[in-house]
Amino acid sequence: MKTKTDQILVIGGGLGGLAASCTLAARGYTVRLLETNSWLGGKAAVHEEQGFRFDMGPTIVTVPSVLRRIFAEAGQALEDKLDLVRLDPQWRSFFEDGSTLDLVADGPEMAKRIDAFSPGTKSGDGYVKFLELSKRQSDISERVFFWRPIGKMMDMFSARDMVRAGSLQDVLAIRLGRTVSGLLRSYVPDERVTQMLDHFTQYVGSSPELSPAVLCGIAHMQSSEGVWYPRGGTAAVPAALEKLAVQLGVKIETGVSVSRILVEEGRTVGVETSSGEKIAASAVVSNRDSVLTHRDLLGGPVAGKFEKRRKYEPACSGVVLYLGLKKRYEHLLHHNFVFSADPHLEFDAIYEQGIPAPDPTCYVCAPSGTEPGVAPEGGEALYVLVHTPYLRPGQDWKVILPAYRRTIIDKLKRTAGLEDLEERIVTERILTPQDIQDRYQVLHGAIYGLASHGRISGSLKPSNRSPDVKGLYLAGGSAHPGPGMPMALMSGWIAADALDADKAVPKNPKVHV
Repeated sequence: MKTKTDQILVIGGGLGGLAASCTLAARGYTVRLLETNSWLGGKAAVHEEQGFRFDMGPTIVTVPSVLRRIFAEAGQALEDKLDLVRLDPQWRSFFEDGSTLDLVADGPEMAKRIDAFSPGTKSGDGYVKFLELSKRQSDISERVFFWRPIGKMMDMFSARDMVRAGSLQDVLAIRLGRTVSGLLRSYVPDERVTQMLDHFTQYVGSSPELSPAVLCGIAHMQSSEGVWYPRGGTAAVPAALEKLAVQLGVKIETGVSVSRILVEEGRTVGVETSSGEKIAASAVVSNRDSVLTHRDLLGGPVAGKFEKRRKYEPACSGVVLYLGLKKRYEHLLHHNFVFSADPHLEFDAIYEQGIPAPDPTCYVCAPSGTEPGVAPEGGEALYVLVHTPYLRPGQDWKVILPAYRRTIIDKLKRTAGLEDLEERIVTERILTPQDIQDRYQVLHGAIYGLASHGRISGSLKPSNRSPDVKGLYLAGGSAHPGPGMPMALMSGWIAADALDADKAVPKNPKVHV
């Protein structure tokens, strides 16, 4: 292409693409966002039926400081754009033995609750010590891992970092070679409490028994910054970002599918759409799955080089039930976990055998207590998520689903006290791994991008700055720093910041603030 342009193209209007678009536009660049679907926000979508409103994807907002930084790029305050409600207790845990335990943000208070829940085990003391380590790991991540494009271990440590006082202690604190599960159990003896804490890694769709111990830092992030609900549901987040993007001058086009990223002499020069239109660009930010960006949009030697760099395993998928209930359950909190009897068997089934867990953990969101408008008066828009393996060859979810739906319903009846659940259902919709793959165009139906498995490098994802194509940047849950709502948003900011630092694209003299 010989057309000269200073515009930046963003492929995909998920959370990462929106964050990148807003950050770049706020810094003075000309940005055009192309989205295949009719909505923005990717998985942060909405399903409405018979007066019920469901968040279809993420339901938990954590680490709001990431959103705050994105809005600050345009000189705006997050609190002026979103009505955020803090939830504490953060979630309720239901265990197979009939016991329950609420997770609260305050560490000492949580330790007292754990001691009352598990007397004589010193699990409360262990939890306090675990949180201290989690804070250390979170601080290290903030300093060397977040807010910069990382693709390999050495990207985290500059020469200055390596000679800085305390750098050896930092390396020791991240517990290289340990897993989340193993580290947790070295602090907290009660298996039910560790099962609850294991599930912080479910934010990244990975097994705590295979994930690096540094991910224990998630516990501090959540306890320190809290769990939040934006009124209007989590779809209010992309709606607020879309509004900001438009205000900043981003040109947004929905219903436009990109079929190819155009590369000349090792540099991206634009994209080609499925209709055959070629659109010139000085740089491209892809918010599409990073593996599929290379396989489907680049191909050839570039894709081959990317695939040879390391093995990229999809994170888990899931079955999601959206159940409109005529009557809400008063004993449910906004967020709830209904745990399996044996987490080791559960994780082995999902992540090792590649089969649905016979006794699954169910995440249950019951938002009507926080926002009654999600359901008709007295009702509930119940959201149930069960993690499953990513799609394997030969798995037909049309065949698997009927029996597995029964497994999920029976689990909720038995362990969470929802004995009359089926009598309360007035509307129902279900997403399977196949549906998730088809709807969101993700690798093998993976909800959370790429798995974080591996004791040393499990936390590493493809860098936000492509090492193979100049002018190409990656955002989203399958790029650094990984999956989850705050991380996907952060990935967009990092991609935009890296592009800005490279100074390869002239800025628009018009200031969009």
